[in-house]
Amino acid sequence: MNLHIINGPNLNLLGTREPEIYGGRTFEDYFAELQNKFPGIKLSYFQSNIEGELITEIQRTGFSHDGIILNAGAYTHTSIGIADAVKAVTAPIIEVHISNTFSRETFRHQSFLSPVAAGVIIGFGLKGYELALRSLIT
Repeated sequence: MNLHIINGPNLNLLGTREPEIYGGRTFEDYFAELQNKFPGIKLSYFQSNIEGELITEIQRTGFSHDGIILNAGAYTHTSIGIADAVKAVTAPIIEVHISNTFSRETFRHQSFLSPVAAGVIIGFGLKGYELALRSLIT
C-alpha cells in the first residue's frame, strides 16, 4: 500500500509554533515514528506553504497512490482550488487537523475540503494522522 501525507502552510513549524495548540514535536520526528509503526506501508510526505504546490502535489499523487492524508492548514478555509484538486483525483483523501478547529476562531469552522474528502479527523493532535492512516488501510 502506497500512502502520502501532504501538509500545508506553517506545519513545517510544528514543535515550535504555538506548542499549547500543536504540541512540542516536529512533524519529521512524528513521521519517522509512523514509518516505524507501519513498516509494511510505503509512506511518503510533502509539505509546502504555497497553495499551488499543494494542488500540484495532490494531482501528482492522487492517481498513483492508494490514499492521501491532507492537512491543508489555513488553506482548508479559503482554497476552492485545493478542494477542486481533491475532488478531481481518484485516491481517497482524508482531511486531518491537529487542533479542534471548531473550538478556535469562527473562520476556522468552514472547510472547503470536508464536502469532497473521504473523511475528516479533527482535534486529536498528531494522532489524527495515524487515525487517518488506519482508516485507509482497513
